[in-house]
Amino acid sequence: MNKIKKMEFFKFKPIGVIKTPFTKIPPPYQPPESGSGNFKVILFPEYKDGLFLLDRFKYIYLIYFLNKSRDFTLSVKPPWTDKKVGLFSSRSPRRINPIGLSVVKIKKIAENIIYTSPIDVYDETPLLDIKPYIKDLDSKEDANYGWLEETKDLDHLLLHIKGIPH
Repeated sequence: MNKIKKMEFFKFKPIGVIKTPFTKIPPPYQPPESGSGNFKVILFPEYKDGLFLLDRFKYIYLIYFLNKSRDFTLSVKPPWTDKKVGLFSSRSPRRINPIGLSVVKIKKIAENIIYTSPIDVYDETPLLDIKPYIKDLDSKEDANYGWLEETKDLDHLLLHIKGIPH
């Protein structure tokens, strides 16, 4: 039988920073794709060649370090519902390992800068990786809403989750 070794630490090397207008106020939950503000990813110059052909994709995943996240609990109450759920059943930024993941739309790429749709992170968030979002691989037609389907007004709740003013 294999023994799983408990690892205490991993090292990650930032490859850039995410620039947003959220310096003092908390970022919104799931900002709308068409929101306003200046959102960009600045890749460190030594990684610029890694952007080759990325502009052929419409969306990308950004993987980042939630450097302002301080603690976590295993039971959370998402801000847009009264229901308590397990941490792993939520998108809370307060994680055991403070790693964030977002899908953003590429507006343009210039040199080592990717201009994107809004992203819900603080300004100067350390970027760990970028991966292309590929239509048939990353879109699951049979995906569902999980425990959200048990809420009273799912349609109204989805407006909050998506950050759509109503």
